[in-house]
Amino acid sequence: MSLCQGDHNPSSLLNLANEIGLNDFKLKRGFREVFGTTVLGHVQSLRLEQAQQLLQDTNFTVAEIASQVGYESISHFGYLFKRQFGITPREYHHQKAL
Repeated sequence: MSLCQGDHNPSSLLNLANEIGLNDFKLKRGFREVFGTTVLGHVQSLRLEQAQQLLQDTNFTVAEIASQVGYESISHFGYLFKRQFGITPREYHHQKAL
């Protein structure tokens, strides 16, 4: 099961918890204890890292990349990307061209 698909869907987390024999509360608490972040926070970080890689390795637009990694709102994607990497996706995309 991939958490990167539909990470805003609580039933996905419930399904994962059921698959590994835990309830969702124990899964979330244990994940935070081990990894220092929430399950959804980790998924978000993975999605943004994937976007960063796509910005670096492809000529897709920022909008296309945002959509590919699962963000409907380009502005929200840009906000989260800048929060994680300290630079906007557009600036990052332009830097690779230099």
